[in-house]
Amino acid sequence: MLYLNHISKTFNPGTVNQRAALSKLSLHLKPEDFATVIGSNGAGKSTMLNAVAGSFYVDTGSIVLDGQDITFQPEHKRSQVIGRLFQDPLKGTAPNMTIEENLALAFLRSANKKAPFSRINKRDKEFFAQRLKLLDMGLEDRMGHPVGLLSGGQRQALTLLMATLVTPKLLLLDEHTAALDPVTAAKVLKLTQDIVAQYKITCLMVTHNMNQALMVGNRTLMMADGKIVLDVAGQERAGLTVNDLLNSFKAGTGRDLDNDRILLSE
Repeated sequence: MLYLNHISKTFNPGTVNQRAALSKLSLHLKPEDFATVIGSNGAGKSTMLNAVAGSFYVDTGSIVLDGQDITFQPEHKRSQVIGRLFQDPLKGTAPNMTIEENLALAFLRSANKKAPFSRINKRDKEFFAQRLKLLDMGLEDRMGHPVGLLSGGQRQALTLLMATLVTPKLLLLDEHTAALDPVTAAKVLKLTQDIVAQYKITCLMVTHNMNQALMVGNRTLMMADGKIVLDVAGQERAGLTVNDLLNSFKAGTGRDLDNDRILLSE
């Protein structure tokens, strides 16, 4: 479904700021895989997601999604089949536009339509309201309200809905609950799991929470130095503990995990 074949990326090559962010990284996701990704700061987690989304082109290697080579496909083309959420709830929505207008933009882009808002009909609006109702936040009654008036959790839930309004081939989640309070974060994560399961979406989710990395989805990846140093699923994953992950990190890298944000979250 998704193949990353020995992809590498170095930023600022030939300068004092040169940094190898990805190093011959390979990954194969099967259809409906829901893989969580964990690693220390600078491990390459977000960079891997950016490479898949098309935020930049990789230096070497190839990216194949659903049988199509997208290695040099521009980001706006990939966004028609790849949904994405960021850590910052302010990203992913237009604050001065209404909830309905934001949904219309996402729907028209993902549905590969080129018409402006005039092409959104009554049936589409009813569809938006039905999907909003599933969020259980009362947003279906506020479709004419500017998104900027929503709370962070409401905006993140709306962004999740926008990213999956037309079922994407791949969903990328970059610590999308990290900036929310614990109660709201749990609700958005549950919505995420429900939507991914209902629409059978293949998903990559970066998280800083190691318990979450073992409990959510069906597969756990650990990254270090721009590579995947651990890839577990099935019964092997089911039997793992957080200490096992820490020991695996040390075995794969020769050093202890020193990310306080990850360790304190446990």
